[in-house]
Parts: sequence; C-alpha cells; structure tokens
Amino acid sequence: MADTATWLQAVRSSYDRFAGLLRPLSAAEVEGPSYNRDWSIADTASHQGSQAEIFGLFLDAGLGGSIEANEAFVTRVEQTSDEQRDRFLLAAFGSDRDLAGLLTMRLGELAVHAWDIAVALDDTATVSADAVDLLVDELTATAGRAGNSAPGVEPVTVVTTDPSRTFVLEVGDGVTLEPNGDAGPDPLVLPAEALVRLVYGRLDADHTPAGLDDLRLATLRTVFPGF
Repeated sequence: MADTATWLQAVRSSYDRFAGLLRPLSAAEVEGPSYNRDWSIADTASHQGSQAEIFGLFLDAGLGGSIEANEAFVTRVEQTSDEQRDRFLLAAFGSDRDLAGLLTMRLGELAVHAWDIAVALDDTATVSADAVDLLVDELTATAGRAGNSAPGVEPVTVVTTDPSRTFVLEVGDGVTLEPNGDAGPDPLVLPAEALVRLVYGRLDADHTPAGLDDLRLATLRTVFPGF
C-alpha cells in the first residue's frame, strides 16, 4: 500500500483540480448540470464542502483540535508531523484506520466528484492519473460496496493499462473484484481510469474510451449503477 505522503499528494492535487474548475465559473455556470444528473455543479461543490467538514471531524477524532473545510482539511494533514502520522488511529466504518486509510476514503470522494464537474465542462475529461494510480488498488473493497447482485452474469477477467493490473470480477449474491495473476483467454481490457469510473458508475456509453466496445460493458454498467 502507498504511504501517507503519496495519498496526501493525490488528495492535494485532486483538491487543486476541484478548486481550479470552480473558481472561473459564473453564478449561472455553477447552476449548470454536473455529470450526476441529479446534481448541479453547485450541488456537487456543496457536497464536497460538507464531506470535507465530515472528514475534518474524522481528523479531529484522530488528532484532536479544530478544523474548517476542504482547503483547511488538506492543509492541516500536510502540516501533521511524522510522529502524528505514525500514531494516528481512527475507528471508522467498522475498522481501525491509519492516516493513509483516512486519505484513501477522501481521495475517492474528491477525485471522482471533481471529474463530475470537469466532464460537465469538457466532455473528454478523465479522472486525475495520480488518483487512478492509487484508487485502482482499492477497487476490490469499493466494488463490493458499489456493485449490485445480478443472476446469470459470467465471471470476467479484467486487465487494465496505466497502471497494469489483472482482476477477476464475479457477480452473484454479491460482487467481488479480486486481483489475479492470470489474464486468461478472453479478458476485458481497458484503461485503469475507465475501470475506476466503471466501478463508480461513471462509464456510460458516451464517456467510454474510443475503441472500447466490449459487449460485456453493457451488463457491467447495470452491476455498477453509481453512487
């Protein structure tokens, strides 16, 4: 697993992208739609502000002290000492998490919702590469939470590029996405960025990389409807 500093850098760059997208927008533009059909850009930004406050409370629980939102959250983590990072421990969502674990949760929220705004402004936008490099290895846990059970879906070997990974995706009473060393004879090959968006419910036909026309994607989009 990547260390705390690596996760923190990805959270910082995703926040900087998020803020950079919002600052130039007019009042009318922020009322326009984001990728999430139920939320405007303003709604998405508001959600990120509230999530930053929540994560700030998580940080408080692990460190003690006060917190503001988004920029304050990232800045405060950046200012923690090595000693604080080493001893940070938080009981959250049924498990004990170190500071890298807290940043893992935050990065998924921030990077994907930043994409929701970016793609509303630029149809070719992708999730930031540094976030993808980290999130792809967290998809095993994310897929189990995000996936819908569905009968009759055959197991699929998934091979990603940039970075290179191999998984086996199985759908039954639950959904599992487990690392695997054998690509097999008929893998679903796609960029890791596309797999992240698939699991997060953001790989619709209009936002699928050119040339990626594997028929299994239609079924998998129903398994991962988004959250």
